[in-house]
Amino acid sequence: MYRILVCEDEKSIADALEIYLTNEGYEVLRAENGIEALETIKKEELHLILMDIMMPKMDGIKATMRIREEKNIPIIILSAKGEDYDKVLGLNVGADDYVTKPFNPLELLARVKSQLRRYTNLGGIAEKTTDNMVRTGGLEIDLSTHEVFVDGEQKKLTPVEFGILSFLAQNAGRVYSIHQIYEAVWNEPSVNTENTVSVHIRRIREKIEINAKEPKYVKVVWGVGYKVEKI
Repeated sequence: MYRILVCEDEKSIADALEIYLTNEGYEVLRAENGIEALETIKKEELHLILMDIMMPKMDGIKATMRIREEKNIPIIILSAKGEDYDKVLGLNVGADDYVTKPFNPLELLARVKSQLRRYTNLGGIAEKTTDNMVRTGGLEIDLSTHEVFVDGEQKKLTPVEFGILSFLAQNAGRVYSIHQIYEAVWNEPSVNTENTVSVHIRRIREKIEINAKEPKYVKVVWGVGYKVEKI
């Protein structure tokens, strides 16, 4: 059974989220602010976090930053309609996706399932199978252990970041649009996903490139999309 932490200070919203998730067979834990969320993470095994942005004591942005220092648990930001800046900020500090309030229950559950599937398959709780390395220049990606190395140094990527990088690296030299990348990695239709993909690309560059502004591996082809350079 997957265990999901709902970090939301508005009781009515938290109650609704718990009902939706419980009906789908998930176990739900709750926190009312970022501090409670961090305490829960220390004590419990979690598979996904739904994180509200505006909360007392510690907001969702700061909590996400703290969580990302040690954990790669999928985090879905809950943001009010029109808070585009907060959505992008949330993605920049390590969130994997966002859902806008008031949310559609079907959309919410679809995004939860998508993140859990990715966490299971792309490095969260996946088991080692056989060696399967992808290499280009000094970039090495182990598809079986979900590890990434640059010039022999291991780089820590979230499951979503690993999914994007491994997809592009396995097709090195080929350019993919933002929508193609989203549909390949998220395995769902791409609608208004430009910010989501571009922020994840930026985070990947910051982790694997010596100079993120002049990347060696993950290149942009203006007006078309992104590619991993074939070296």
